[in-house]
Amino acid sequence: MKGLPGRPVQYFSDDYLARCREMSSDEVVDFLENFRLLHGGEPLASRLISLKVPQVLLDAFRQRCRLAGVRYQTQIKRLMGEWLLEVSAPRRAAHGRAPRSPRRGRP
Repeated sequence: MKGLPGRPVQYFSDDYLARCREMSSDEVVDFLENFRLLHGGEPLASRLISLKVPQVLLDAFRQRCRLAGVRYQTQIKRLMGEWLLEVSAPRRAAHGRAPRSPRRGRP
């Protein structure tokens, strides 16, 4: 049908819009980041880094990843993402929201 939107249209109540106007900058940033993670269809660009890690630590980490059937660089990225979510969870909880669980299967 011509003229109809290709995606769902949301209608917001006056109460919801009033609440949005009262949001702090941190809450807006949290919302936008959560929206991006939820709807971002394309993988994020990666950047090559160099990181010095004690050999014993790296060997143990790689062995543990091998036993778990996980690529070690993927696990490093997953741990970084989970840590960021944990660090930001207290701030979100202070704004009356439950912490978000990390998305599995995405670095």
